[in-house]
Amino acid sequence: MSATERDCLWAKQNPPMNEFMNYLTESRWLPFVMLTCSNIFMTFAWYGHLKFKDRPIWLVIIASWGIAFFEYVLQVPANRWGSNVWSPVQLKIAQEIITLTVFSVFAILYLKAPVRWNHLAAFALVVAAAGFAFLPKN
Repeated sequence: MSATERDCLWAKQNPPMNEFMNYLTESRWLPFVMLTCSNIFMTFAWYGHLKFKDRPIWLVIIASWGIAFFEYVLQVPANRWGSNVWSPVQLKIAQEIITLTVFSVFAILYLKAPVRWNHLAAFALVVAAAGFAFLPKN
């Protein structure tokens, strides 16, 4: 029995779980929730070590890789399932907005870095640009 046949048989034997998986893979909002969670892990993996400059770089790299694993555990299914509803371009643009939002909160709360008016203006322009990717096709 092939893996596909086994999956189909399993789905027939477990209709509630099958319905739940269909709901997940067709969700319009779940990919964005997962991308946001993924981005929190990514931001800590990429920038969290800046508060630990006294640690050896090899240790920081290993810790960052460990954190990044959880980023990918969320990001890969978010993009796969999200592509059932959104175009790859829409997913990427949404990801960039999520990245800027998560990083801004992280920079203010964790790194205690100030956000200036020109940062906010740049962010607003990115959000405006993203709006064009989500306009109706017609």
